[in-house]
Amino acid sequence: MERIDGHTLLIGLMAYPIRHSMSPTMHNNAFAKLGLNYAYLAFEIDNDKLEKAVDAIRTLDMRGSNVSMPNKQKIIPYLDKLDPAAKMAGAVNTVVNDNGVLTGYTTDGTGFMKSLADEGLDIRGKKMTLAGAGGAGTPIAIQAALDGVKEISIFNLDDAQWEQAEKNVEIINRETDCKATLHHLEDKEDFKKEIASSYIYCDATGVGMKPLENMTLVEDPSWFHKDMIVFDTVYAPRETKLMKVAKEAGVDHVLNGLGMMLEQGAEAFKLWTGEDMPVDYIRELLFSEDN
Repeated sequence: MERIDGHTLLIGLMAYPIRHSMSPTMHNNAFAKLGLNYAYLAFEIDNDKLEKAVDAIRTLDMRGSNVSMPNKQKIIPYLDKLDPAAKMAGAVNTVVNDNGVLTGYTTDGTGFMKSLADEGLDIRGKKMTLAGAGGAGTPIAIQAALDGVKEISIFNLDDAQWEQAEKNVEIINRETDCKATLHHLEDKEDFKKEIASSYIYCDATGVGMKPLENMTLVEDPSWFHKDMIVFDTVYAPRETKLMKVAKEAGVDHVLNGLGMMLEQGAEAFKLWTGEDMPVDYIRELLFSEDN
Protein backbone atom coordinates (compact mmCIF):
# COMPACT_ATOMS: atom_id res chain seq x y z
CA MET A 1 0.00 0.00 0.00
CA GLU A 2 2.95 2.35 0.39
CA ARG A 3 2.97 2.60 -3.43
CA ILE A 4 -0.44 4.34 -3.37
CA ASP A 5 -0.20 8.09 -2.85
CA GLY A 6 -1.47 11.36 -4.25
CA HIS A 7 0.39 10.82 -7.52
CA THR A 8 -0.89 7.31 -8.27
CA LEU A 9 -2.42 6.94 -11.74
CA LEU A 10 -5.47 4.71 -12.19
CA ILE A 11 -5.90 2.12 -14.94
CA GLY A 12 -9.20 0.30 -15.30
CA LEU A 13 -10.78 -2.81 -16.73
CA MET A 14 -14.28 -2.39 -18.11
CA ALA A 15 -16.34 -5.48 -18.85
CA TYR A 16 -19.30 -7.53 -17.65
CA PRO A 17 -18.99 -9.94 -15.93
CA ILE A 18 -15.41 -9.30 -14.80
CA ARG A 19 -14.96 -10.17 -11.12
CA HIS A 20 -13.27 -13.41 -12.18
CA SER A 21 -10.48 -11.53 -13.97
CA MET A 22 -6.80 -12.19 -13.29
CA SER A 23 -5.81 -8.86 -14.85
CA PRO A 24 -5.79 -6.83 -11.59
CA THR A 25 -3.51 -9.44 -10.00
CA MET A 26 -1.25 -9.43 -13.04
CA HIS A 27 -0.88 -5.68 -13.49
CA ASN A 28 -0.72 -4.64 -9.83
CA ASN A 29 1.99 -7.20 -9.12
CA ALA A 30 3.89 -6.03 -12.19
CA PHE A 31 3.63 -2.40 -11.05
CA ALA A 32 4.88 -3.35 -7.60
CA LYS A 33 7.75 -5.42 -9.00
CA LEU A 34 8.97 -2.47 -11.08
CA GLY A 35 8.13 0.21 -8.49
CA LEU A 36 5.68 1.99 -10.81
CA ASN A 37 3.07 4.32 -9.34
CA TYR A 38 -0.07 2.88 -10.96
CA ALA A 39 -3.13 1.04 -9.63
CA TYR A 40 -5.34 -1.27 -11.70
CA LEU A 41 -9.01 -1.88 -10.79
CA ALA A 42 -11.84 -3.87 -12.37
CA PHE A 43 -15.19 -2.20 -13.03
CA GLU A 44 -18.32 -4.12 -14.04
CA ILE A 45 -19.42 -2.06 -17.02
CA ASP A 46 -21.98 -3.27 -19.56
CA ASN A 47 -22.89 -1.56 -22.83
CA ASP A 48 -25.46 0.69 -21.16
CA LYS A 49 -22.85 2.28 -18.87
CA LEU A 50 -20.00 2.29 -21.36
CA GLU A 51 -20.23 5.85 -22.71
CA LYS A 52 -20.18 7.39 -19.22
CA ALA A 53 -17.36 5.05 -18.20
CA VAL A 54 -15.26 6.22 -21.14
CA ASP A 55 -16.00 9.84 -20.18
CA ALA A 56 -14.68 8.97 -16.71
CA ILE A 57 -11.31 8.00 -18.20
CA ARG A 58 -10.91 11.61 -19.32
CA THR A 59 -12.60 13.19 -16.29
CA LEU A 60 -10.49 11.29 -13.75
CA ASP A 61 -7.35 11.59 -15.89
CA MET A 62 -6.95 7.82 -15.83
CA ARG A 63 -3.95 6.52 -17.76
CA GLY A 64 -6.25 4.17 -19.62
CA SER A 65 -8.24 0.99 -19.41
CA ASN A 66 -8.56 -2.54 -20.65
CA VAL A 67 -11.85 -3.47 -22.30
CA SER A 68 -13.38 -6.91 -22.50
CA MET A 69 -16.69 -8.52 -23.43
CA PRO A 70 -19.21 -7.16 -24.27
CA ASN A 71 -17.56 -3.79 -24.90
CA LYS A 72 -14.67 -4.43 -27.33
CA GLN A 73 -16.58 -3.24 -30.38
CA LYS A 74 -19.15 -0.99 -28.74
CA ILE A 75 -16.43 1.27 -27.31
CA ILE A 76 -15.07 2.40 -30.68
CA PRO A 77 -17.46 5.35 -31.29
CA TYR A 78 -16.45 6.86 -27.93
CA LEU A 79 -12.71 6.95 -28.70
CA ASP A 80 -10.69 9.59 -30.54
CA LYS A 81 -8.32 7.37 -32.50
CA LEU A 82 -7.62 3.72 -33.34
CA ASP A 83 -4.27 2.13 -34.04
CA PRO A 84 -4.10 0.31 -37.42
CA ALA A 85 -4.60 -3.20 -35.98
CA ALA A 86 -7.65 -2.13 -33.96
CA LYS A 87 -9.09 -0.38 -37.00
CA MET A 88 -8.60 -3.47 -39.14
CA ALA A 89 -10.09 -5.74 -36.47
CA GLY A 90 -12.92 -3.39 -35.53
CA ALA A 91 -12.25 -4.24 -31.88
CA VAL A 92 -10.43 -2.65 -28.95
CA ASN A 93 -9.16 -4.21 -25.74
CA THR A 94 -6.80 -1.44 -24.57
CA VAL A 95 -7.37 2.31 -24.27
CA VAL A 96 -4.53 4.78 -23.68
CA ASN A 97 -5.24 8.30 -22.44
CA ASP A 98 -2.72 10.91 -23.63
CA ASN A 99 -3.81 14.25 -22.19
CA GLY A 100 -7.47 13.59 -22.88
CA VAL A 101 -6.97 11.94 -26.28
CA LEU A 102 -8.15 8.34 -26.12
CA THR A 103 -6.56 5.84 -28.51
CA GLY A 104 -7.84 2.29 -28.88
CA TYR A 105 -5.56 -0.68 -29.46
CA THR A 106 -6.07 -4.40 -29.78
CA THR A 107 -3.47 -6.67 -28.21
CA ASP A 108 -5.57 -9.87 -28.24
CA GLY A 109 -4.24 -11.14 -31.57
CA THR A 110 -0.59 -10.70 -30.68
CA GLY A 111 -1.30 -12.15 -27.25
CA PHE A 112 -2.81 -15.25 -28.86
CA MET A 113 0.14 -15.79 -31.21
CA LYS A 114 2.75 -15.14 -28.50
CA SER A 115 1.05 -17.54 -26.10
CA LEU A 116 1.38 -20.31 -28.71
CA ALA A 117 5.03 -19.42 -29.28
CA ASP A 118 5.60 -19.58 -25.51
CA GLU A 119 4.49 -23.24 -25.70
CA GLY A 120 6.83 -23.91 -28.64
CA LEU A 121 3.92 -24.12 -31.07
CA ASP A 122 3.94 -22.69 -34.58
CA ILE A 123 0.73 -22.47 -36.59
CA ARG A 124 2.19 -20.59 -39.56
CA GLY A 125 1.46 -22.41 -42.80
CA LYS A 126 -1.27 -24.45 -41.06
CA LYS A 127 -5.07 -24.50 -41.07
CA MET A 128 -7.13 -23.12 -38.19
CA THR A 129 -10.78 -23.51 -37.37
CA LEU A 130 -12.02 -20.61 -35.28
CA ALA A 131 -15.35 -20.26 -33.48
CA GLY A 132 -16.44 -16.67 -32.90
CA ALA A 133 -16.11 -13.33 -34.65
CA GLY A 134 -16.48 -10.99 -31.71
CA GLY A 135 -14.05 -8.89 -29.74
CA ALA A 136 -11.60 -11.77 -29.25
CA GLY A 137 -12.21 -13.85 -32.37
CA THR A 138 -11.79 -10.95 -34.76
CA PRO A 139 -8.28 -9.86 -33.72
CA ILE A 140 -7.20 -13.50 -33.38
CA ALA A 141 -8.27 -14.23 -36.96
CA ILE A 142 -6.64 -11.15 -38.41
CA GLN A 143 -3.36 -11.47 -36.50
CA ALA A 144 -3.11 -15.18 -37.31
CA ALA A 145 -3.60 -14.37 -41.00
CA LEU A 146 -1.04 -11.57 -40.87
CA ASP A 147 1.46 -13.88 -39.16
CA GLY A 148 1.24 -16.57 -41.82
CA VAL A 149 -1.57 -19.01 -41.01
CA LYS A 150 -2.43 -20.62 -44.34
CA GLU A 151 -6.18 -21.13 -43.98
CA ILE A 152 -8.86 -20.10 -41.48
CA SER A 153 -12.37 -21.51 -41.32
CA ILE A 154 -14.45 -19.10 -39.25
CA PHE A 155 -17.65 -20.35 -37.66
CA ASN A 156 -20.31 -18.09 -36.20
CA LEU A 157 -24.00 -18.18 -35.42
CA ASP A 158 -26.27 -16.35 -37.81
CA ASP A 159 -26.65 -13.57 -35.27
CA ALA A 160 -25.54 -9.97 -34.71
CA GLN A 161 -21.88 -10.96 -35.20
CA TRP A 162 -22.42 -12.53 -38.62
CA GLU A 163 -21.81 -9.24 -40.43
CA GLN A 164 -18.53 -8.80 -38.54
CA ALA A 165 -17.54 -12.35 -39.51
CA GLU A 166 -18.18 -11.48 -43.17
CA LYS A 167 -15.97 -8.39 -42.81
CA ASN A 168 -13.20 -10.48 -41.21
CA VAL A 169 -13.19 -12.92 -44.11
CA GLU A 170 -13.18 -10.09 -46.67
CA ILE A 171 -10.29 -8.26 -44.94
CA ILE A 172 -8.19 -11.41 -44.55
CA ASN A 173 -8.64 -12.46 -48.16
CA ARG A 174 -7.90 -8.95 -49.42
CA GLU A 175 -5.03 -7.95 -47.15
CA THR A 176 -3.17 -11.22 -46.48
CA ASP A 177 -2.05 -14.43 -48.19
CA CYS A 178 -4.35 -16.47 -45.93
CA LYS A 179 -7.50 -18.07 -47.31
CA ALA A 180 -10.50 -17.38 -45.05
CA THR A 181 -13.97 -18.89 -45.34
CA LEU A 182 -17.12 -18.29 -43.30
CA HIS A 183 -19.35 -21.09 -42.06
CA HIS A 184 -22.58 -21.38 -40.12
CA LEU A 185 -22.01 -22.69 -36.61
CA GLU A 186 -25.46 -24.24 -36.78
CA ASP A 187 -24.14 -26.70 -39.42
CA LYS A 188 -22.60 -29.31 -37.12
CA GLU A 189 -21.47 -31.68 -39.87
CA ASP A 190 -19.54 -28.88 -41.58
CA PHE A 191 -18.11 -27.81 -38.22
CA LYS A 192 -16.93 -31.37 -37.52
CA LYS A 193 -15.37 -31.69 -41.00
CA GLU A 194 -13.41 -28.44 -40.75
CA ILE A 195 -12.06 -29.25 -37.28
CA ALA A 196 -10.95 -32.68 -38.50
CA SER A 197 -8.79 -31.09 -41.22
CA SER A 198 -7.30 -28.41 -38.94
CA TYR A 199 -4.04 -28.21 -37.02
CA ILE A 200 -5.63 -25.90 -34.43
CA TYR A 201 -9.17 -25.37 -33.20
CA CYS A 202 -9.71 -22.14 -31.25
CA ASP A 203 -12.90 -21.25 -29.40
CA ALA A 204 -13.06 -17.46 -29.08
CA THR A 205 -16.65 -17.34 -27.84
CA GLY A 206 -17.86 -16.92 -24.27
CA VAL A 207 -19.07 -20.53 -24.13
CA GLY A 208 -17.35 -22.23 -21.21
CA MET A 209 -17.20 -19.07 -19.10
CA LYS A 210 -19.75 -18.17 -16.43
CA PRO A 211 -22.70 -18.48 -16.72
CA LEU A 212 -22.02 -21.00 -19.53
CA GLU A 213 -19.25 -22.91 -17.73
CA ASN A 214 -20.98 -26.28 -18.20
CA MET A 215 -21.26 -25.88 -21.96
CA THR A 216 -19.02 -26.47 -24.97
CA LEU A 217 -19.49 -26.13 -28.71
CA VAL A 218 -17.78 -29.51 -29.22
CA GLU A 219 -19.16 -32.28 -27.03
CA ASP A 220 -17.89 -35.33 -28.92
CA PRO A 221 -14.19 -36.23 -28.42
CA SER A 222 -14.15 -37.98 -31.80
CA TRP A 223 -14.23 -34.59 -33.51
CA PHE A 224 -10.62 -34.02 -32.44
CA HIS A 225 -7.44 -35.80 -33.46
CA LYS A 226 -4.33 -36.35 -31.37
CA ASP A 227 -1.91 -34.29 -33.46
CA MET A 228 -3.61 -30.93 -33.08
CA ILE A 229 -4.00 -27.94 -30.77
CA VAL A 230 -7.23 -27.12 -28.95
CA PHE A 231 -7.20 -23.58 -27.60
CA ASP A 232 -9.95 -22.08 -25.43
CA THR A 233 -9.66 -18.34 -24.90
CA VAL A 234 -11.57 -18.73 -21.60
CA TYR A 235 -9.34 -19.03 -18.51
CA ALA A 236 -11.90 -19.01 -15.70
CA PRO A 237 -12.57 -21.82 -15.00
CA ARG A 238 -8.97 -22.91 -15.54
CA GLU A 239 -10.14 -26.13 -17.22
CA THR A 240 -13.20 -25.60 -19.39
CA LYS A 241 -15.66 -28.19 -20.64
CA LEU A 242 -14.06 -27.94 -24.09
CA MET A 243 -10.64 -28.70 -22.63
CA LYS A 244 -12.01 -31.77 -20.84
CA VAL A 245 -13.45 -33.07 -24.13
CA ALA A 246 -10.13 -32.47 -25.90
CA LYS A 247 -8.16 -34.24 -23.18
CA GLU A 248 -10.57 -37.17 -23.37
CA ALA A 249 -9.70 -37.33 -27.08
CA GLY A 250 -5.99 -37.48 -26.24
CA VAL A 251 -5.18 -34.18 -27.95
CA ASP A 252 -1.47 -33.34 -27.62
CA HIS A 253 -1.80 -29.63 -26.88
CA VAL A 254 -4.81 -28.38 -24.89
CA LEU A 255 -4.54 -24.76 -23.78
CA ASN A 256 -6.71 -22.26 -21.94
CA GLY A 257 -6.62 -18.50 -22.36
CA LEU A 258 -4.29 -17.76 -19.44
CA GLY A 259 -1.18 -17.46 -21.61
CA MET A 260 -3.04 -15.25 -24.06
CA MET A 261 -4.26 -13.08 -21.21
CA LEU A 262 -0.69 -12.74 -19.95
CA GLU A 263 0.81 -11.81 -23.32
CA GLN A 264 -1.95 -9.39 -24.34
CA GLY A 265 -1.58 -7.84 -20.87
CA ALA A 266 2.15 -7.41 -21.40
CA GLU A 267 1.46 -5.55 -24.64
CA ALA A 268 -1.02 -3.24 -22.88
CA PHE A 269 1.38 -2.73 -19.96
CA LYS A 270 4.01 -1.45 -22.39
CA LEU A 271 1.52 0.96 -23.99
CA TRP A 272 0.57 2.49 -20.62
CA THR A 273 3.93 2.59 -18.87
CA GLY A 274 6.60 2.43 -21.57
CA GLU A 275 8.15 -0.43 -19.56
CA ASP A 276 8.38 -4.15 -20.29
CA MET A 277 6.22 -6.27 -18.01
CA PRO A 278 8.28 -8.78 -15.96
CA VAL A 279 6.55 -11.59 -17.83
CA ASP A 280 8.44 -14.53 -16.30
CA TYR A 281 7.69 -13.28 -12.78
CA ILE A 282 3.99 -12.77 -13.57
CA ARG A 283 3.72 -16.11 -15.38
CA GLU A 284 5.05 -17.93 -12.32
CA LEU A 285 2.65 -16.01 -10.10
CA LEU A 286 -0.44 -16.66 -12.23
CA PHE A 287 0.21 -20.23 -13.31
CA SER A 288 1.06 -21.38 -9.81
CA GLU A 289 -2.21 -20.13 -8.32
CA ASP A 290 -5.09 -22.56 -7.88
CA ASN A 291 -8.26 -21.57 -9.63
